[in-house]
Amino acid sequence: MRNEFDFAPFYRSSIGFDRVLNLLNNSQRLQAVDAWPPYDIVKSGDNDYLITMAVAGFAEADLDITQERNVLVVKGRKEDASEGEYLHRGIAGRSFERKFELADHVRVEQAYLKNGLLNVELRREIPEAMKPRKIAIGNSTETQAPLQIAAEKKVA
Repeated sequence: MRNEFDFAPFYRSSIGFDRVLNLLNNSQRLQAVDAWPPYDIVKSGDNDYLITMAVAGFAEADLDITQERNVLVVKGRKEDASEGEYLHRGIAGRSFERKFELADHVRVEQAYLKNGLLNVELRREIPEAMKPRKIAIGNSTETQAPLQIAAEKKVA
């Protein structure tokens, strides 16, 4: 049994949320996604995230990480080294492409490969203009001088 939500009522009554609704709608369709390579997503702070992918057997040269707008793409391509006949092949070394949707203002800080794990550190940095700001409350008894309209010039 498949449960799908209808977001049409939200499109009719909200403005500016179309990107979020599209993400939710598209995520419903991606149920049969390949689960390889396995990965973890950890929130390590208020604005810090860490993606860890198990990429055993891949070297740094075999991996490619790109960020385009709000999508992080991690690709792995490995040359097939035929060194003999395999009696059993249990170590996955196939090519992959994994996409992660990123929220606004999230950017990659760094990426590194350690012990067969690819770590990608992300940080959300909210621009100064969007951060909350303190509004000073003025004294209402102070009044400014009223604006005056310039007097008409006399024609001589």
